Amino acid sequence: MSRYAIIGAGPSGLAAARALQKGGIDFDGYEASRGVGGLWDIENPRSTMYESAHLISSRTTTQFAEFPMQTDADYPSHRVLIEYFRAYASTYGLAERFRFQAKVTSLDRVEDGWMLRAEAPDGPVEARYDGVILANGTLAEPNVPAFPGEFTGELLHTSAYKRATQLTGKRVLIIGAGNSGCDIAVDAVHHAASVDMSVRRGYYFVPRYLFGRPSDTLNQGRPLPARIKQLIDTRVLRAFTGDPVRFGFPKPDYRIYESHPIVNTLILNHLGQGDLGVRPDIERFEGSTVRFRDGSSGVYDTVLLATGYTLDYPFVDRAELNWTGWSPKLFLNVFPPSFNGLYVMGMIEASGIGWQGRYEQAALIAEYLAALERHPDRAAAFRARVAGEPWPDLTGGYRYLGLERMSYYVNKDAYRGAVRAAATTLRNGDAAARGTTPGRSIRRPRRKEAQA
Repeated sequence: MSRYAIIGAGPSGLAAARALQKGGIDFDGYEASRGVGGLWDIENPRSTMYESAHLISSRTTTQFAEFPMQTDADYPSHRVLIEYFRAYASTYGLAERFRFQAKVTSLDRVEDGWMLRAEAPDGPVEARYDGVILANGTLAEPNVPAFPGEFTGELLHTSAYKRATQLTGKRVLIIGAGNSGCDIAVDAVHHAASVDMSVRRGYYFVPRYLFGRPSDTLNQGRPLPARIKQLIDTRVLRAFTGDPVRFGFPKPDYRIYESHPIVNTLILNHLGQGDLGVRPDIERFEGSTVRFRDGSSGVYDTVLLATGYTLDYPFVDRAELNWTGWSPKLFLNVFPPSFNGLYVMGMIEASGIGWQGRYEQAALIAEYLAALERHPDRAAAFRARVAGEPWPDLTGGYRYLGLERMSYYVNKDAYRGAVRAAATTLRNGDAAARGTTPGRSIRRPRRKEAQA
């Protein structure tokens, strides 16, 4: 019987473990930290969590469908979420399938499989597997850009930020205005001597509640065409939040949802109150002085880089993942086109896809592995389609910005539809799957180019 490895026990790794468990597929799990939860465990040395962190998508659109969260909070905190993952793992007996404090150091091809090596407190680990699921996460390796000059104050990435008291009494510049950057800015105004944000483009700000309901629970039925949804939602946001340009942000040079929106309108409140300022892009550092591209400057004690994360699978050769440009090019963001026995979990970003969307991704992997064992003709036909047909369009009609962080972005409805159709084909064969609605199979539209 074939045996597989799962690397990582965060949400994606747990989803993979549950799907393989339900499919009767043998596996071992490896996790570098002390337990399940991944970055949601703030005590995990690799965690990028901070004390004030909460979900930015609502509970009902985020949770695993078979395991509802035991809370009434619409946007629970990281403390609730780590307990949720521990309960999920305990309920289904997943934790005992993982080896904790076992850091995978290498994956190497061997005949008909992979040799996994790891470091553990009781010594090195070496084991052969028929395939390996990479679920070590996308938000652990900081993206640290280079700037001209030298800053002589404190320079931190948001991955090193844990609590607002780190900024007490300091003149703070936050570079970047993504969701983490805006969360930290809202924290900082209550502790820092001053707070500025340096931004290079405009953003769309989505309130957590619209019409008294979590905003991402609206329009959960049949999805609207992209242009219609963009037109309607832009007008709704303008009515609820006003124009962010009047608060100092640049005007966006793209339509809403072509980059991930900011689910934080408290930042606009603090701008309106004069608690923080918006500055343009950085030209250079000069000691404790930061010079901006509009000719202005400021003096700061701390510069905090809210510049996101970069994909990192350090234990395997990039060529094995068909890595071209910023990210691996994988069928449905899961399968290398070589079908070499590696499978990637969680390399998707999308508004509202939640952990259930990732579980469906895991269920697709489980269907393929089951087909390899029980219906090799279906597995072969699946590989042939991947090699011979255009890949499904996962954009949902949106022209996503050509940025590194958007290179594996998908539209949740298009993605989940394509994943479900592929799983149905593997489970039932081509004839049964013809009755499903797999969505259009067209080549992915060119992404809108933008400066990173």
